[in-house]
Amino acid sequence: MKRNSQAKVFVAMSGGVDSSVSAYLLKKQGHDVTGVHLTCWNEGGCSDKEECDARRAAETLKIPFYVFDLRKDYADRVVGYMVDGYKRGITPNPDVMCNREIKFGAFLKRALSMGADYIATGHYARLKVKNGTHSIYAGKDRNKDQSYFLWALNQEQLKRVIFPVGELLKPAVRKIARKAGLHVADKKDSQGICFVGKTTLPAFLGRYLKEKKGLVLDAEGKVVGSHPGAYFYTIGQRHGLGIALSQPHYVIHKDVKRNTIVLAGENDKRLYGWEVYLGGLNLNPDFKFPANVRARVRYRQTLQDARAFHDKGECKLVFSKPVKFIAPGQSAVFYNTQGRLLGGGIILDREA
Repeated sequence: MKRNSQAKVFVAMSGGVDSSVSAYLLKKQGHDVTGVHLTCWNEGGCSDKEECDARRAAETLKIPFYVFDLRKDYADRVVGYMVDGYKRGITPNPDVMCNREIKFGAFLKRALSMGADYIATGHYARLKVKNGTHSIYAGKDRNKDQSYFLWALNQEQLKRVIFPVGELLKPAVRKIARKAGLHVADKKDSQGICFVGKTTLPAFLGRYLKEKKGLVLDAEGKVVGSHPGAYFYTIGQRHGLGIALSQPHYVIHKDVKRNTIVLAGENDKRLYGWEVYLGGLNLNPDFKFPANVRARVRYRQTLQDARAFHDKGECKLVFSKPVKFIAPGQSAVFYNTQGRLLGGGIILDREA
């Protein structure tokens, strides 16, 4: 292990300020740094533009630079996963799968095969080791914290990972970039997932899923409109419904077999839930059930007090107060009071 001495580190350089500063900090610490841009998808030339920014940053830092073509892996493991999930009527989280299978999967494997000791990314998360266990902690900048998307990483992956900006606030990262002469210092943060490009998610899914006209129902079961396919919608969705109602309405249920979606007003109690079951669990090796935790079922959702139980190979989370917009297929992630990520799983499509 060379975490405290010179190590050979491959940095995933997306073309943004966070990964560029990550490479800068590691080089400043004396590590042997190599920049790598991951070409995963190139909708509307988005990857070409990001590659140019990453290459330019690497040139400024005077570090070697490679481009890894991971488009096949991404199409199979991330896009395929997402499309299949929507087809089945759930709301998958492609960012979680991208981290597990691509950034800390295919990229890590290839980097190690080329002699790297570690890989590094620009994620706002922290990594600590105690008694041989590697644990992710929420990033110091809670507005940028990305630990939610990292719950599926295992110990073998984590022992080869560095998060250089996890202890920094975003303004500090931009300040470092300016001092380092990096042209991306004031570049806007990317929004959403690159492969969607300038199109909408329903339009993108429409390439793989055929439109199938169905009914839109209100909370009382009355028909209030039609839709092009129940699998194009997500629980909690408010915009893009194509229906004019007297007050804001949200999707509270969708049935891909009957091809219906159900809407409810913002004061409807069915927007909330007390409990969820999780499958596909990934837990810290020292985590034990039952436990009091701090949990969220959506990215950026305020952490809520909950109790985690083990139930026939699954995790049952019982919240101290109801949480809004529980969507099967999304990730539920839980922490301790110090911000240590304890585990997570995929919300199952059934009532707790």
